[in-house]
Amino acid sequence: MKISEYFDLDKSQAELDFVDIDYTSDTPLFLDPFFLSKRTDNWSIQATLTLRSFFQRVIDLIRAGEENEAKELFDHLHEPNTTCLGMSRENPQGKGVGAGDADKIYESLLRSRAIQTGLIQDIEDNILFVDNFGKDKLSDMTTNIITKHLIEYTQNQCRLHDIPLSVGVNSGYFWNSRQIEWQSEHTEMLVIDNHKLLLVPKGIVSFCKAYVPNRYYRRFVLDFLQNENLRMNTALVQRRNNGVRYVTKKSIEEMHPQSKEFLRRFTRQHPEILQQFKNETEVNSLANIEFTEFDFRGVARALIARLQGIPTGTDNASNFHNVIIGILELIFYPHLINPVKEREIHDGRKRIDLVFDNSAQEGVFRRLWEQFNIPCPYIFVECKNYTKDVANPELDQLGGRFSVNRGRVGFIVCRSIDNMPLFIQRCKDTYIDGRGLIIPIVDNDLIQLLNEYNDMNWQPIEQFLSDRIREITI
Repeated sequence: MKISEYFDLDKSQAELDFVDIDYTSDTPLFLDPFFLSKRTDNWSIQATLTLRSFFQRVIDLIRAGEENEAKELFDHLHEPNTTCLGMSRENPQGKGVGAGDADKIYESLLRSRAIQTGLIQDIEDNILFVDNFGKDKLSDMTTNIITKHLIEYTQNQCRLHDIPLSVGVNSGYFWNSRQIEWQSEHTEMLVIDNHKLLLVPKGIVSFCKAYVPNRYYRRFVLDFLQNENLRMNTALVQRRNNGVRYVTKKSIEEMHPQSKEFLRRFTRQHPEILQQFKNETEVNSLANIEFTEFDFRGVARALIARLQGIPTGTDNASNFHNVIIGILELIFYPHLINPVKEREIHDGRKRIDLVFDNSAQEGVFRRLWEQFNIPCPYIFVECKNYTKDVANPELDQLGGRFSVNRGRVGFIVCRSIDNMPLFIQRCKDTYIDGRGLIIPIVDNDLIQLLNEYNDMNWQPIEQFLSDRIREITI
């Protein structure tokens, strides 16, 4: 049974930020540290820093000759069954890092001299160079190390969707990058049938097919060796009828079959090819349709009906907020992720209805940062289920939340605005005064975006946002 079904959330995967796991079996998705390292949202950055802290500690100890202490760091790498991700077909138990596997991984690191020689620099490099180490083990290592981040994410998502948490639960071990050690604590956790669960952002999981030995070998190593054999005019060079020289990948494979031992030897001689592989390998967030088959037109129609069925007024503000969370998750994913409900502002002012992490790799949310020079690591959302028009007080309220560190971009989502040109002018005045970019969205805008929504085509939403922002900034 999926999390959404167990807690009667009445939401599809497309309306949820987390992977809607079946907590009784594993979902064949993985936490990929390489993918995490490529992402620009704050959650992924912090998780990546924690991963690098752990692995750098391992490297430092091994290079300092403190092998026993380094080996002890592997004692807390186990088979996590908290995320229900991986390849198990029955109860979530994984084929990941068991007690014996952790020893084997450590021994492989030492035996290959991969760390001493600088061959392995990042935790994801283990999958390329360590024998008997695959995507399951890499995902499990990642889960163990960033457990604290996943706990905090789970807590936020449960509060967002009113899912009950159990108090005083042992977290299990996680890596504390500040203390540079493994720690555990008692905290609030999601527990179902005595089974601790961690929710995982859907924007950060992958099928783990990009940063893998086979792709490195076939698309980078063999390409390099083809060119080298042509350059050196070796015996592998052949000629076509028109005189063009060529070298087949098959002939190189016969001479240098794929193995991790060969990849280790090759990469020690040609580290620039590994760096090229890292630079040129891109991983994108999975589309909603890749998690589960769903009728996005049907979901859009259902959201429109729910939105239109909510009366205005404070008595229905909570219902309005709940629907808006699902709509914004649907139309803005994967550009905006990790919605947090009513985050506290440290100076004691009123809470913010919603805060998203800006994870955009391209498009309008990226351009605001890079071209408009508007800081926006977070995007703020105020939801107003008013019977009257929003006006200057609401603009001032949202603008008062902005700062350089938090960001200066936000949405006011409300039911309608009688004089939209006038309100746009007020937003323009706010922008010109340097108080931030505030973008109004009303019911009709949301209905338009839902009608135009396509899981594989961001362009209609991109065009709407670009046009609305142009009205305010030009």
